[in-house]
Parts: sequence; C-alpha cells; structure tokens
Amino acid sequence: MREPLSQTLSALIEEMAERYPKRAAVSFKGRTVTFWEFRRLTIDCAKALHSQGVRRGDKVGILMVNCIEWLVINFATQYLGATMVGLNTWYTKTELEYVLVQSDVSILFCADGFLNIDFTAMLDAMQPHSNSVPLLRKVVTLGKRSAQDALIYETFLSSGKSVSDDVILKLHHEVTGEDVAYLLYTSGSTSRPKGVMLIHKHLIGNMFDIGVRLHFNEDDVCYMPLSLFWGMGCMNMLLGPWTHGMHIVLQEHFDAIEGLNLIQSYRCTVFAGTANIIHAIFQHPECYRYDLTSIRKGTPLGAPAVSLELMQTVMPLGVRIYGLTESHGFAAMHDAMDTLEKRASTDGRLMPGFELRITSPESGKILSPGEIGEIRLRGRIMKGYYKDPVGTINSFDEDGFFKTGDIGKIDAEGYLVFMGRYKEMLKTGGINVSPIEVEEVLLKHPAVREAFVTGLPDPIREQVVAAVIVLEEGASLDQDELILHCRSQLAAYKVPQAIRFITMDEIPQTASRKVNRLNLASLFE
Repeated sequence: MREPLSQTLSALIEEMAERYPKRAAVSFKGRTVTFWEFRRLTIDCAKALHSQGVRRGDKVGILMVNCIEWLVINFATQYLGATMVGLNTWYTKTELEYVLVQSDVSILFCADGFLNIDFTAMLDAMQPHSNSVPLLRKVVTLGKRSAQDALIYETFLSSGKSVSDDVILKLHHEVTGEDVAYLLYTSGSTSRPKGVMLIHKHLIGNMFDIGVRLHFNEDDVCYMPLSLFWGMGCMNMLLGPWTHGMHIVLQEHFDAIEGLNLIQSYRCTVFAGTANIIHAIFQHPECYRYDLTSIRKGTPLGAPAVSLELMQTVMPLGVRIYGLTESHGFAAMHDAMDTLEKRASTDGRLMPGFELRITSPESGKILSPGEIGEIRLRGRIMKGYYKDPVGTINSFDEDGFFKTGDIGKIDAEGYLVFMGRYKEMLKTGGINVSPIEVEEVLLKHPAVREAFVTGLPDPIREQVVAAVIVLEEGASLDQDELILHCRSQLAAYKVPQAIRFITMDEIPQTASRKVNRLNLASLFE
C-alpha cells in the first residue's frame, strides 16, 4: 500500500474513490457502501451543509451513535473547510450544553437518543436555544422523534440540490493540511472538558503510519465497535484503515453477541478494541460457537489488562499503544512483528513524526533511559486547546515539548513503558475522567462536606471511579442515594463505583498538610 498523497480528509476521500471505486469502504447493519458511493453521499451532504450556511471554520457538531451518516457528515464538513465537533453520546444535559457553547457549534446533527439517554428531550430542555446556545443556528435530527424546531435529515439533504458539485470541489481544494479538521473534547485536570484542535495533515500522516505498524493491507477488514466521537474511533481506527484502502465493519454501539456475529460474517482480520471490549468478546460464554480465526491484528488500549496469554491466543499480531487526543492518537506503538513478550510488557516505540523525552516532572531535567519521569512529546501535536491560549501555552515546555502529565520510562531497547498518570486524570474503559469534575457534582449534594475522587485498579476497565466522602456534621447519607445523585448529572462511566465515608481526620495528608491523593486508594483496601 503506497502512502496517500492527500494532505486533507476530503482529498483522502477523493483519492480512495479514484483508486478503489468499487471496493467496500464501510458496512453497517447489512448495508455496504463502496469508496465511490461514499464520495457521492459525502458531496451531497456537503452541498446541503453549504446551503444551510456552513462555511470555512464553522463548527459542525455530531451527537449520534455510530452509523454511516456519522461518517458522511464528518467528511462533508471537511470538504467545506469547516470543523467537526465530536460529541459524547453519554453526556448529560449539563455536559452537552457546556460543550455546545464552548465549541461554538453552529449546526448540530443529533440522533433522537442512545439507550436510555434522550437527546431530543435534552435539546428541548435547552430552549430557547438563542439564550442557552446562542451560536447554534440549526438542529438536524435523525431518528423517529425530532427535537423542537429541528430539520429532518432527509429534508436537510434535499436543501442542497441547488448547489453544484463544482462549488463543493472548489472549496475542497482551498482546504490545507494545517487547517483544523476535528475539535474533540477530552477531560483535563480541570473541571471542564478541553477542546483539542487537530489538523488534517497529522490525521492522515499519523494514521497511515499506524497502519504500517499494524501491517494493514488492502484485503484487511476492520471490526470497529469504538464510539466515533472518541479519538480512537474517529482518528486511529477510522482513518488508519481508510488510508490503507480497507473495509470497515461498523457497529452502532458495542454488543458482544452482535460483535461475534459481525466478526464471523465479514471474516474481520483487524479488531479495533479497548481491553474491556476484547475481554467481552473473547471471554464471552458463547464465544466458542463462533469462528473468530480470521482475527489477526488489533490495538488493545491500555494493556496490562490484556494478558500475554490472551494476546497470544486470540490476536497473534495485536499490539499495545500509548497516545493522547492531543497527539492525534497513538504516539508510540509496537510493530505487529515485535516479539510477543515485548508487545505484552511495553507500549512500543515512538511513531514517526514525534520526538520523546522523559523528564523530571518537577524540574524538567531530561532523564536517561531506565529512569522514570514525565513523558513529553514534540511533533504531531495538537494545534492547541480551543479558546484557551493560556492553557495551550502552559501545556508545552520551553523547548516546545507537550507535557503529557503521564509517567513512564524508556527501556534499553528504546521501548516506552507507560507507568501511570502524574496528573489526577483517571481512565476507565479507555475514557478519561477528571476527578475534579466528579468532585464538583458530589459537593452539590447538601449532605456532602468534602469529596475526593480517585481510581481503583480494575482488571478489565483499567480503573474504576471511587469517591471518599466527608459528610456535614449531623448529616446522614447512604451510598445508593449519592450514586443516584451523580447519575442525574454525570455520564455513566464517571459515576463512582465505590464510595467510602470517612471523617476529616482520616484523610491522608502530605507533609505540607495537603490531601495526599496518591494515598486515597488505600482507604478502600
């Protein structure tokens, strides 16, 4: 597979459609679309976006479960030089409203709901949008129910019929590799999500190199259950396969039995999964009924949770990775032909286009191989945090290296070993959680005086959220009531799975009398 010539995402679609017009690009719920057909769908959507006033630099939000339309809307946005904002389908109304305002979304594509989450009701509760989300001009809905004042997707598409293909193709040629293609929100060490600006050329270059490390080829078929709003979904395991002309089998949302059927039916060779998804598939009690022998390659995220034995048994060319949204996904990973022992015990070598340092988190001193310190990266890094110039400047050191806040070391052979998070970030099921964000919700309960959030090790999800609570004097509160309080304001994966009630005297402290967050987990032993 030769490297794409494209420097933008719209150019990638043009290039793949020309190279492989009849090759399957994506399958979803029994429907398969070729690269040429996908190009046609995308240009038609871009024409409708243009007719609705979307222009270069505008923000287009997508609040939908995985589907072909998600992909079409994303790439149609790129043809216009606009920016796609991926919205988390687990958001509560409060979280959604904050991100819609912070990101300056002008047009929102929205499903009617996801599992028990009602997006239509959320949007209606924000009415009038002119007050709550003042830059939001239009909502387009897909589903059985429509939000108030929203446009149905089919009606939206018909609005572009008066726009010619030439208009869209002219705009597509004006987009550059340095333009912002994606605005993805990742929880930081502050209480609010941060908008990460990601550019076209790195989304193509890094993703192609990921495919090289995984030995992707044109005959590979990728099973893709990861949520597209998440960086690993819309970056690494969408653009990675497509820069190699591969067929993606998309799943609406992860379900193990459906996943087993998809892998068997399409003879998938690549598994795009996190550790918990891999376990759910290959350790499912019905797994033995399915032929999964086609699976050879994959990317278990976070991996000590994926054992050497499991990797050897079910994914002989599987690799571990290290990366962040800010690094356009994977910044280090193995070659699929590295030894199994190396792939099970380290997180790979640095990717092309990056430089790496291990430094002292306090002084910034560069450390030698084998010494443990903060991982810092330079190269294919984000353009910055959206509308946060101070946060952007503070996230880089004086030499232009991005301060990841993660702890690791480089071994004698040049492999990275990720060892944990220096910042207070938690990661559960591959998704970042800010302790401060959860603590703010806990403190809203009138019976809670102090709240401290930490992570507890979990063999499947890497970590689960846990909370240490000090109650107001004379107050009483049980765990179930507090969890119910959190569920009303937080996405499900952010809700504490374990709660410990203590007194102020029991809070672990440092020598300077600050809360010793590193010792909070010991209270659950």
